[in-house]
Amino acid sequence: MSKAVHNLNCKKVRICVNSCINVTFTDNRLTSTLRTVINSATHSPLSLWHADSSLVPFGSEPLGGDLDVDVAIIGAGYTGLWTAYFLKQQQPNLSIAIFEAETVGYGASGRNGGWCSALFPASMKKIASLSSRDAAIRLQQAMNESITEMGTILAQERIDCDWKQGGYVSLARNEAQLVRSQNEVQGWRSWGFGDEHMSLLSAKEASARSNATEVMGGTYTPNCAAIQPAKLASGLARVVEKLGVSIYERSRVTAIGTRKLETTGGTVTADYIIRATEGFTAEFPQFHRDIVPMYSLMVATEPLPKDIWEKIGLAERETFSDKRHLRIYGQRTADGRLAFGGRGAPYHYASRVRASFDSEPDVHAMLRHILRDLFPALADVQFTHEWGGNLGIPRDWYPSVTFDRATGFGQAGGYVGDGVSTAFVAGRTLAAEILDTESELRQLPWVQRHSPRWEPEPLRWLGVNAVTQAFAQADRNEARSGKPSKIASSVWKYIGH
Repeated sequence: MSKAVHNLNCKKVRICVNSCINVTFTDNRLTSTLRTVINSATHSPLSLWHADSSLVPFGSEPLGGDLDVDVAIIGAGYTGLWTAYFLKQQQPNLSIAIFEAETVGYGASGRNGGWCSALFPASMKKIASLSSRDAAIRLQQAMNESITEMGTILAQERIDCDWKQGGYVSLARNEAQLVRSQNEVQGWRSWGFGDEHMSLLSAKEASARSNATEVMGGTYTPNCAAIQPAKLASGLARVVEKLGVSIYERSRVTAIGTRKLETTGGTVTADYIIRATEGFTAEFPQFHRDIVPMYSLMVATEPLPKDIWEKIGLAERETFSDKRHLRIYGQRTADGRLAFGGRGAPYHYASRVRASFDSEPDVHAMLRHILRDLFPALADVQFTHEWGGNLGIPRDWYPSVTFDRATGFGQAGGYVGDGVSTAFVAGRTLAAEILDTESELRQLPWVQRHSPRWEPEPLRWLGVNAVTQAFAQADRNEARSGKPSKIASSVWKYIGH
């Protein structure tokens, strides 16, 4: 380690090793590089994506004094970056600054499963009940269109994030899951969406895409692309910086006031403030019960040889899952690995967020077991990476975009793990709100709506963890009996889905 530090020619280095590693030294542009060296030495990368040799970390100076800007954005993840991008596209002269407590893509934007999908967490029935049938349809159409729109912009801006729109296949591996597949497709038909949105697959058709065990059928949508999420975050950050946006890493916002932020590097005044903090939102006292941080964990294999891929499938780099209640998700990476994740990690009391929570040995072991159960060809394959991170869940599982012109404050989030394309739509919407431009996006039913707050502790801890355990039990019951779980049905009603 000392050799690595000396090679960086740093005058001052302070390394503290607990559950995470913090580094302070004079040349702040090298922070991301040094973090990569240290993580490699301790076998604790932030994620597979951050350990990717093709990733060029962004790297920027922290704020070093007071600042006055037109727009201040809290969080350098997808929501904050896309908001800045679309603001600059329409008003190049705006002064915009993004303040990030850690580094670009540190949160869910750099650790997720790499799905850019048209999935929206709230059901069509729920959306329509709170708005209208037409509004619900418009929202889903906007999500579908966002995949093509985002792919086009990434190509135009030459952001290399291993984009491959191979679609998403969701497998049915027991009778209950097969019934859910059939009902899901029938449901979409009732809303006017055909095979261009989702199609029902036979066992043969599903296996042709993802040759897992016990496949009885499934569903497929073309509206999903596999990506390398950390490369998307760093690439987008470089684009917005070139557009004139200032990004301050390691500049934690400690207090949010009316048109004013307090940060570890100085006081910021702004006409408009945008909170884009997702799973870290609860760290601000006034928003402590708005969004619950839930952990989702991932594992990744070594690069797989051709003969194993011939047994697995995913020839078009389809993203994949099955119809269980406790969600799993995976993709074939550009360098030939399987990256795979799922829920099951506990919610931590009082919405605490800690680096140590990124690792849950039992859950990581469970994920490796599930993946090998899906694909027995992985029996002797090495798993080289495991990691985790938090995502944001509102009380009603319904994301939102809000903006108050009177106070200049806006926010977007609560994506429940479906945030890659949702953040893209949110950023475009927030830009339209701030600039007060005409846009159909401003009329979508998730705009200017507020989810109820989560219950106070200990009710929140009891309820959230009970839901996780109930879904796990429901999956076990369905695997054994093949019958749809009454437990799961009750839980979905409880959470208002």
